[in-house]
Amino acid sequence: MARKLGLFVLGRATFDVDYARACAARAVEVLRMQDCRLAGTGAILFDNAEVTAALDDIAEEKLDGIVVVQSTFTDAEAVCMIAERTGLPLYIWALPEPRTGGRLRLNAFCGLNLAAHALGLRNVPCISLYAAPDAPAIETEIAGWLAAEPAAPPRTRVAEPVPSEAGARGLDALRGARIGRIGAHPAGFDTCAYEPARLSRLCDAHVEPVALEDLFAAAREVPDSAVGALLEECSAVSGIGELDPDQLLRSLRLKGALDALKERGRFDGFALRCWPETFTEYGGAICGPVGMMGEKRTPCACEADVYGALTSLMLQALSDAPAFLADIVDIDDATDTGVVWHCGQAPASMADPAAPLEATIHSNRRMPLLFQFPLKPGRVTLARISQARGAQSMVVAGGEMIAAPPSFSGTSGVVRFDTAAKTVRQRLLAAGLEHHLALVYGDHRDALEHVAHGLGLPVLDLTQ
Repeated sequence: MARKLGLFVLGRATFDVDYARACAARAVEVLRMQDCRLAGTGAILFDNAEVTAALDDIAEEKLDGIVVVQSTFTDAEAVCMIAERTGLPLYIWALPEPRTGGRLRLNAFCGLNLAAHALGLRNVPCISLYAAPDAPAIETEIAGWLAAEPAAPPRTRVAEPVPSEAGARGLDALRGARIGRIGAHPAGFDTCAYEPARLSRLCDAHVEPVALEDLFAAAREVPDSAVGALLEECSAVSGIGELDPDQLLRSLRLKGALDALKERGRFDGFALRCWPETFTEYGGAICGPVGMMGEKRTPCACEADVYGALTSLMLQALSDAPAFLADIVDIDDATDTGVVWHCGQAPASMADPAAPLEATIHSNRRMPLLFQFPLKPGRVTLARISQARGAQSMVVAGGEMIAAPPSFSGTSGVVRFDTAAKTVRQRLLAAGLEHHLALVYGDHRDALEHVAHGLGLPVLDLTQ
């Protein structure tokens, strides 16, 4: 008898809904060709209330498993609700999108990344697929996916005591570091959660909470002369004069506010809740100011990611250069490359000199200031002090940033990893890693080995 599977299609209305519906419809069509029966309408569920209603609708069904189609980015709340309510084997299919140079219309891989991390923390196995519904031989690939067992997490290894002056600088930067945590991480972003006592034991770092309203109040108090100086600093950026002037100045005031909070709190970096409140309550994007802070060696981690801020602080110290905290938004087997991206906040010194550095607006929220450019070619190291599956480790990866046109709007770069891109994707998801990895130019794996040994952390190398 054919298996019967519950079907949930997840999405968010802040992305390209029409495109998501078309992609999801094709995915559901392919699923219905399989030797299984599906319980569920195949309509995109845009919020947790709709997910709850869909769970109620199938509550009486005798199911063998659950298929989740990740049509766009979503946080992990819905997937965790589905896993908890059903307790059934979970299959998650995230839909890729072409690298058009325009907005991320789906960003589904990042949603899969968040889901894998959250499920890993709960010891809930899942079987993932990342493939276009119109790819060649997709029916065969789907059949293999639905017949697969969950992948075992990749093994870590004990860090070696590698002598490294750069690693010593990285350790010094972490020990006793002061991070201002502005606001709380968004719901469903378990990737950005942290425990103060555990962090203190790791490196004696101190995290001080700062209210979002304190940031906004400080921004409103930034003198006009300081805002004018910041505007002058950006005057050579292409397109700066075409942005809404009121929104642009409000955005730049956030840079002044971060400078003031840094001085007041003696902070080494920030972990800040960047959306939606900077748009909905304040009225300007903080992405550009975050890039400017990073360029001046004060890393700011989006979505209040404390461990992301600390990893960036460590990497900039050991590399003596700015760090970029990015999402991996695509890993493509055909080109054997991955794409690192964030809205528009990479340090400007990472820009490819062969392409323009442009001022732009947020792709979903439509407000400035963001910086837009492809990352420059060169050797890169990616890392994260991770809490995947509830255990701390040092995650590292090496690769080459290659010369390529922008993959998506904002700041992005195309990486050819030191091992097959498919292997990196499989290891990242099987490990349940966080969706933020920090990046610096150069090969710094020996220094990271030194830091890992000094902190007593095992090493997970995604590319060796």
